[in-house]
Amino acid sequence: MNDATVFGVPGSPYVRSALLGFEEKGVPYRLHALRLGDEKTPSHLARHPFGRVPTINHNGFELYETQAILRYVDRTFPGPALQPRDLQAAARMDQIVGVVDWYFFHDVTAVISFYRFLAPLLGVPTDESAIKAAVPKAKICLDAIEQLRAGHQFLAGNEISIADLMLAPQLEVFMATAEGQGLLANRALADWMAMMAERPSMKATTRERLRAAA
Repeated sequence: MNDATVFGVPGSPYVRSALLGFEEKGVPYRLHALRLGDEKTPSHLARHPFGRVPTINHNGFELYETQAILRYVDRTFPGPALQPRDLQAAARMDQIVGVVDWYFFHDVTAVISFYRFLAPLLGVPTDESAIKAAVPKAKICLDAIEQLRAGHQFLAGNEISIADLMLAPQLEVFMATAEGQGLLANRALADWMAMMAERPSMKATTRERLRAAA
C-alpha cells in the first residue's frame, strides 16, 4: 500500500525536486500545499525542526531533506532507477548533487533568483550589489557542472539521476532571470535544460499545475 503525502510550497525548487522523484518513478502521491510562511508554523516545525520544505509522510514514516527523500523514493518503489549502479557514475551524481546543494543554491538560487523573483513578493528590496557579486560565482557553478557532465546526455551519465532532479528546478528559475539568460547563452546546459523541460515529470510539477491540483 502506498500513501505518500508531500508537504511543501508550490514553486519551491526543492519541493519540485522531491516531486520529480515521485513522477519519474511513477509513484502516486498527494501534495499538501503550504503557503509561504507556513514552514515556520508549529504544525510544520513538528515535521521539520528547521522550518524548511519539503517533508514527506509515507504510511506514517516521516522524512525531510530533499536528497534523503529522493533516495528513499528510489530505494522504496519500483520503477526506473534514479541512482546509477556504476560506482563512478554514482560518485559523480553525488558530487553534482553536492555542488547544487552547497554552491548553486547558496550562490545562485538564494541570491540572484531570490532577489529577482521572491524578494518583490515578500516586500524585500532588491540588492543589486549582491546580485552583481553572485554572477561570477554562478559562472563557476555552471562551468563546474558542465565539466562534470563530460558530454553525457544527463548530468551523471546517459540515464537520468537524482543529480538532474536536483538541478533542473533551480536552473529553470535562474534561466528566467536576465543574469541566467546571459550566462546560459550558447551553453550545453541550456540544451540539457530544454531536454529536461520536455519530460512529463517536469510538465506535471509546474507551479501552475500544482496550485491547480491543490
